Amino acid sequence: MEMLANKKVLIIGATGGIGSETAKLLKQSQANLFMTSRDRKHLEKLADELEVPKDQLFEMDVTDSRQVNEVADAIHAKADQVDILINASGIGILKPIDKLTDEDFSHSLDVNLKGTFYLLRAFVPPMKESKKGMIINLPGVLGKVPMAGAAAYAATKYGVNGLTKS
Repeated sequence: MEMLANKKVLIIGATGGIGSETAKLLKQSQANLFMTSRDRKHLEKLADELEVPKDQLFEMDVTDSRQVNEVADAIHAKADQVDILINASGIGILKPIDKLTDEDFSHSLDVNLKGTFYLLRAFVPPMKESKKGMIINLPGVLGKVPMAGAAAYAATKYGVNGLTKS
């Protein structure tokens, strides 16, 4: 894990279960963390615990392309580019297809798939230009193996896999 020392790592969805545990592990490896969350209070609490500077915290909703671009601009101004982007954001609406509403499905698409698209569009160009960088999207097991009652979630996570590999 020493190879992560001083690497600039951005964690999207840092206050969720997977995001916060990832942040803790990476901080132990001396990574230079940048973190986002929709919940500023929880983000600051995690940052205090991990001793992450406040200017490396960003309140952001991945469904808002303007916010994603503003955060990308702020990070690129401070750090040129991130070395590793970890997308731990996501929403899991688990309902049988006959109970799934249009709003449920649209919200799943907005968070899981369109949010990932906005992130890639904002953070990939500097990585391509420098010919270095890594993006880790966490689609979960349902991004590879569908499950009854998880149509919206599985569909969006399959989409994340396709988007990431394209």
